[in-house]
Amino acid sequence: MSTHKKIGLVVEGGGMKCAYNAAILDAFLDEGITFDYCIGVSAGSGNLVSYLAGQRGRNLRFFTEHIHDPEYFGLKSLLKTGDLFGIQHIYGDLTRANGKDPLDFQAFMKNPTEYEAVVTNALTGRPEYFGKVAMKQDDYRLIMASSAIPVVCHPVELNGVPYFDGGLTDAIPVRRALEKGCDRLVVILSKNRNYVKKPQGMRPLYRLSCRKYPKIVNAIEHRHIAYNDNFKEVFALEQAGIAFVLAPSHPFHVSTYSMKEDDERKLYALGMRDFADQKENLRKFLFA
Repeated sequence: MSTHKKIGLVVEGGGMKCAYNAAILDAFLDEGITFDYCIGVSAGSGNLVSYLAGQRGRNLRFFTEHIHDPEYFGLKSLLKTGDLFGIQHIYGDLTRANGKDPLDFQAFMKNPTEYEAVVTNALTGRPEYFGKVAMKQDDYRLIMASSAIPVVCHPVELNGVPYFDGGLTDAIPVRRALEKGCDRLVVILSKNRNYVKKPQGMRPLYRLSCRKYPKIVNAIEHRHIAYNDNFKEVFALEQAGIAFVLAPSHPFHVSTYSMKEDDERKLYALGMRDFADQKENLRKFLFA
């Protein structure tokens, strides 16, 4: 009988805060650390794909170099696509085989690690999970859907169904990872350990923008409750010895929409330092 434990990796989203997990994923590549199962949310789902393709440094370029593209975020993206955050540019123009920074899709598909991304069904307001079978060369709508923040992005259709950002309904999908048979989890968070999510502001804006999707409006209004419960669940798993949590060691004031290269580089450097500080403890956890 096999004694192999199934180890899972859970990567939270957070837009431009994800320069932090980009660093830790690069450190995993440096150290040859692999997992049996990986699940990512929003920008975390995109970062995981580069990690699984073995493309060290690729994620960092998306937080430091490509942010200077006019189509990445802002008015030009809005006028061209209707989306303030240029997910079509990021996961389309830049990422496809003939793009400026292509994903090694073949390496990603050959990696034996099971991969899933979280999306939120715009019609039901429930999280759903899709794996590699939902992706093809140069068709990265799954990552676009997982990253489609309401108000700043339109929903993205998969199989004719509209989806929004997975972080709305399952921001840190530890429960899903356990359901998939993982015995232990490594969890990379975007926020420091004492973070508490507050109720969403700008109610009139998201109610108007998402009026076609009342279940999404409801998910946004209750998101702080669901998130704070989810956050506590992660640390309960850590206390039980089931999860190893990597979180920013001090508060770092980078917003979801920060486009400051210097701040992104500092956040990446923090991720590298935090990994170095935790490396031996992590190895003990993984190989105990």
